Amino acid sequence: MRCIRLLPRYAAPLAAALLPLALAGPSAAVSGISVSTSGTTVSVVTSACALNSGSWGTASLLGARQTSFAQGRQVALSGTTASQSAAWSGVAPGTYTVTVRCSNGVSAGSQVVIVPAAATPTPAPTRAATATAAPTRGVAGGLGGATRDYGTLTLGVGAALVGSAVIAGAWFLRRRPGSYRRY
Repeated sequence: MRCIRLLPRYAAPLAAALLPLALAGPSAAVSGISVSTSGTTVSVVTSACALNSGSWGTASLLGARQTSFAQGRQVALSGTTASQSAAWSGVAPGTYTVTVRCSNGVSAGSQVVIVPAAATPTPAPTRAATATAAPTRGVAGGLGGATRDYGTLTLGVGAALVGSAVIAGAWFLRRRPGSYRRY
């Protein structure tokens, strides 16, 4: 009997906590860029840029020692309103950062990509290798969410989730029975 009485009591906070999750759905992953490699070709696709003065924007391929957008190999974006893309061919093996800047100056995002070395046939080793190569750029420890540019939709949905959790928690704590009440 006690479980039946508790269900209506906790249904409202549970619904308040799950409603933002249901509304967030797949729309939270709309913005940003998608980077892929094929051999020595690196390509980037985005849908975040709008046509401005005849240009969609510019994409830049930054090497390991390059830190600013201007230092990288820049390519103009081409495409339609649904999708814009850029590609670099003849890219040497290594780790690169691809950054896209729209023609209005807003960053569409950046992503790290690894271009693998070309597969060459090698003889089978006589014993297993024990050491692995060290990363060329080190570890990006401590950066957390600062490594990706999230859009305002993602930030708004996150803020709504946190706000609804705080409200539901406060409501739950306010409505819980006191020590003076008995069932």
